[in-house]
Amino acid sequence: MTAGYQVVIADDEPIIREGIRDTVDWEELGMTVAGEAEDGEEAFELALEKAVDIMLVDMNMPFMDGIELIRRLRAERPGCRFVVISGHDEFAFAQQALRLGVEDYLLKPVDPKQLHSVLSRVARELDEERQHDHYLKLASEQIDRNIPLLRQRFCQEWMEGLVGGEEAAERLDFLRLPRTFPAQIGVVRWPAVAARESLMKENDRQLFLFASENIASELLSPLQHVIFHDQTGLIGICLWEEAPEGTGALIEKEIGRYLNIAVQACFTEVSGGMSSIPEVYRSCREQVYGEARLSPLVRRARQLIEERYADPELTLEGMASQLQVSPVYLSRVLKKELNTSFVGLVTGARIAKAVRLLDSTNLPVHEIALLAGYDSQHYFSTAFKKRMGVSPNQYRKGSAVK
Repeated sequence: MTAGYQVVIADDEPIIREGIRDTVDWEELGMTVAGEAEDGEEAFELALEKAVDIMLVDMNMPFMDGIELIRRLRAERPGCRFVVISGHDEFAFAQQALRLGVEDYLLKPVDPKQLHSVLSRVARELDEERQHDHYLKLASEQIDRNIPLLRQRFCQEWMEGLVGGEEAAERLDFLRLPRTFPAQIGVVRWPAVAARESLMKENDRQLFLFASENIASELLSPLQHVIFHDQTGLIGICLWEEAPEGTGALIEKEIGRYLNIAVQACFTEVSGGMSSIPEVYRSCREQVYGEARLSPLVRRARQLIEERYADPELTLEGMASQLQVSPVYLSRVLKKELNTSFVGLVTGARIAKAVRLLDSTNLPVHEIALLAGYDSQHYFSTAFKKRMGVSPNQYRKGSAVK
């Protein structure tokens, strides 16, 4: 029996209040008479002040009758239990009381054994309710502690197509994630570790994986995201906000700097809604496996292009010098592994930047040209039309219509 239930006796007759107070063994019931009231208003204030659990209520009281008192306390203290003790056996009173969910309706003079039996039953019900609430609280705390793991497991199943539709939306709600599909999906692969996996202890492998996830998570920390790893050892990332440009390259750089391992990172936008999630993840995974087949020279060259495309002075000769290879060799390797030229890579990066600015800003075309790495608006417009099929102004008008 849980002790400490607070009881208020509300009756306008002092002798009735005294009789109820003295005939019940409150300690045995685990209850305490927190106060007595001689009218409805006093009973209402006392119930709120004492955080009452059980109210013994007379139907006829000054200022506020028993029905109104019960109705008002139902709103203020939904868990409070009511036992009506009335001198009236009129059906209308009893009917109203029962509609308000009272525990029992006893007539004066009250039989002490009957009152004790009713209060004992109410105490048992309150005990069960408290126990139930306690178990729910424990379960809720356990879920809160496991939310990160549950999110990881869900996103892994989601990417693999094991969860979808309304079930996915419900689980997003339960896990306190946005009830929509991610803006981007990312994959990080660490082939250097995979190649040495047989030579590494499992603890070391898990430490590398955990550290890689932490570095990626810290770099993405301002954004709503979940990081998980799938059964093949890839690190998966769900982002509900678009990551800043160059985030993939930054993750690669920081993991390499801190852990001294080479990784590949890829981020892909999600544009096909909930149903496209598994396909986008597969595509992103294929891209990152493709990245792993590139030579370190090509990967470094492309990373430098992504970092420096806005520089109008960026040239093949300058980059080859920085990479300590000949321009001819760099050009040949880029063509062989990426099937495009140095100029094609630079142009692609610049036009992609221009498209983002045309879509998201009202900057004039000549300013966009400068930000994209062109010192000539005419040259920019020519390159843009060749790549996109329309001029920058036509693209912006078409984008605005969409």
